[in-house]
Amino acid sequence: MGLLLSEEQAFVFTLRQASLNRVSSRQSHLSLEEFLMDISGWQIRLARVLLVVLVMVGCSQKTSVRSNLPPSATDLVLLKSTALCERKPEFLKKHASTVPKSNAWGSGQEIVISQAKSASKGDESYFLDEDGLLVGALFTFPKGLNLDRYPVLRDTLSRLKPALEFYLNVSQLETKANMEASSIFETGDEKSTTQYLVTGSRDHPILLQASFTIDPYVRLFSPYRREFLDRLRNPKGGKGGLTIESQGSEDKEPFLSLQQFARGQTAQLAYCGDKNYDIAGDAYQKAIAGGFTNKVWLAEAHHKLGLASVGKGQFDKAKTEMLQSLAIRPNIPEVLNNLGTVHVKLGERTEALGLFEKAVTLRPNYAVARYNLAEASEQTNPKRALAEYETFLALVEGIPEEEARAAHANERIKALKQ
Repeated sequence: MGLLLSEEQAFVFTLRQASLNRVSSRQSHLSLEEFLMDISGWQIRLARVLLVVLVMVGCSQKTSVRSNLPPSATDLVLLKSTALCERKPEFLKKHASTVPKSNAWGSGQEIVISQAKSASKGDESYFLDEDGLLVGALFTFPKGLNLDRYPVLRDTLSRLKPALEFYLNVSQLETKANMEASSIFETGDEKSTTQYLVTGSRDHPILLQASFTIDPYVRLFSPYRREFLDRLRNPKGGKGGLTIESQGSEDKEPFLSLQQFARGQTAQLAYCGDKNYDIAGDAYQKAIAGGFTNKVWLAEAHHKLGLASVGKGQFDKAKTEMLQSLAIRPNIPEVLNNLGTVHVKLGERTEALGLFEKAVTLRPNYAVARYNLAEASEQTNPKRALAEYETFLALVEGIPEEEARAAHANERIKALKQ
């Protein structure tokens, strides 16, 4: 049976695979694959070894990864106020004495606790999705919070490189004038991200905003978003400060679509408990209806809706959505592989075989697709299956997450050699 790309891998893939340099890498990969198909005997084994070496060399050039330095909960009051993924009734019960206010937040809700009533002595905003799940929080300090009294947080910030640097006019910041240099620092753990907007010197940082959120919502909780910066520029309302035209990274996609996409990821990848494919499917459908203008987002929303349909056992629906994804953005290996597994579920093995073939042609180091191709080839081309299992094992050697699949591949190799 074919295996889907794990949902966690699919999430990492979501948009980072959209860069133009993929085109050149595909061309080089295709020539290698054609080379492998043209030779025979011991040359096949030698060529596959060379292929794996090339892949390993390419993969060794790692990009920078977000530092995993979550600050101490004992060092800053804001981190004690609540827990992500908390349900609305529990949250309101915990904060009943503060009498919070409520605002609309897309399809969800923002609950606001004013500076006068908050434990952090800042303006606190808590954001719940339409299912009543706490997905993020923002703390704003219009006059700045001097971090001299918070040594753990200062140490954390000193270890991080700024994710973004820009100039910002903060209307109420004491002893400051005109535009001040500001930096956003990002840290977190395996499921959440914390971001700090800081001004002042590295020795004496001043905290202006802090946000923390479960990872699918990170894009919506950057302190660089115009609506959040406006709370510093003009806390009482109005447009003050920079205009949207001068804020180059302002997200142009519809807010509701981004919000629903994040809701779908949260449900499908079990960020707050068990996986919920019903909520995921509903969210991705609403994300698509919201009107993505970017083809990458739109194609991936259809792809994710297809994965949610697989989770619900709706394979015809999954097939339709994945075909729609490929119609918008063709030749994406993950989508081709996952559509191949849907064809396997539907008993359409010939179609599945062709999709797995195309996936590994586009990306020769795509281990899961190699495994699926091996399984799909066993009945009609056992020699090809044997070669694909061996290539899969070479690609996943030393990867703990692939131990179970590798064990099965070794069993099939023994059986095919008999």
